Amino acid sequence: MNNEDTTTIKQTLAHVKQNSDGKWEIHSLEEHLHEVGRIAGEMAECFGSSDWASLAGLWHDLGKYRPAFQSYISSVSGYDPEAHIEQGRVDHSTAGAIHAVNQHGQAGRILAYLIAGHHAGLPDWNTAEAGESALSKRLENGKKKKYLEEALSNPVPQEILQQDKPITKLIGNAEGLHLWMRMLFSCLVDADFLDTETFMSPDKTKNRAIYPNVQELKQQFDNYMHSKAGNAPGTIINSIRADILQHCRDAAKYNTGVFTLTVPTGGGKTLSSMAFALDHAVRHKKQRVIIAIPYTSIIEQNADQYREIFGDAVVEHHSNLDPEKESAKSRL
Repeated sequence: MNNEDTTTIKQTLAHVKQNSDGKWEIHSLEEHLHEVGRIAGEMAECFGSSDWASLAGLWHDLGKYRPAFQSYISSVSGYDPEAHIEQGRVDHSTAGAIHAVNQHGQAGRILAYLIAGHHAGLPDWNTAEAGESALSKRLENGKKKKYLEEALSNPVPQEILQQDKPITKLIGNAEGLHLWMRMLFSCLVDADFLDTETFMSPDKTKNRAIYPNVQELKQQFDNYMHSKAGNAPGTIINSIRADILQHCRDAAKYNTGVFTLTVPTGGGKTLSSMAFALDHAVRHKKQRVIIAIPYTSIIEQNADQYREIFGDAVVEHHSNLDPEKESAKSRL
């Protein structure tokens, strides 16, 4: 990113903004592609697909190298009001999708789905009416209109264009391939959004929460439970609760799967289930605990209980949420 006057700067634009002092700030396309590739790759590490996500990020905005797009962004932003622009928006995703297929064939087609849909959503290969939004049609039209050739008329760095084919295997087989692709798609879309936000709205980026990891949450929880047990009277019901808690902790050592906990009201399910969740998450290297409950009144009770233990690490979200429990940080 550079903060210079328009007369001294000549870069390929990913984004551009004018600061309060009147100076223009440039988000270079090369920087944006590399950074989105890096962020998407990091996000996909947890399911072993960094190479796929990184490549999708690196090629997602190749179409922004098209002179038509550079004129478009210069004009609509006010950076260069004299720039000639086409009617309407300029396609900037199809060129990268075509390049992915050209480079890597069938593997490239998977990348093409992600790249072509990173703003509009994942496309179908065909639609019942063979509509223009179908990926097959978009690739065909993009080739006819020479979108990729237009993009390559600008000097695109070779380290962006020439990348090895992803080497990790497709995940999910025939039944689960769509889910894996949606996970990759989420990595790409989030990475694109976050890198763009860092440039356009850095204050929002600063407010994004950095939450404790599950090991830290488990330590907070264990400290809380130790203190609670030390102050609990030696009643029969407390003895039963302690037994339920121990059963849940013991179950955490098993392989991941579906577990059930059947305990009457007052048996300590809220805390015992969290003990299981955190112990299980640490053991199996999970990243977070998600709690879904059918009644908002119970959600609110549980959230208040967990907030007492974990503080701001609890992100509560439902239709009845008290606005005072939300902050700019929690919304982000």
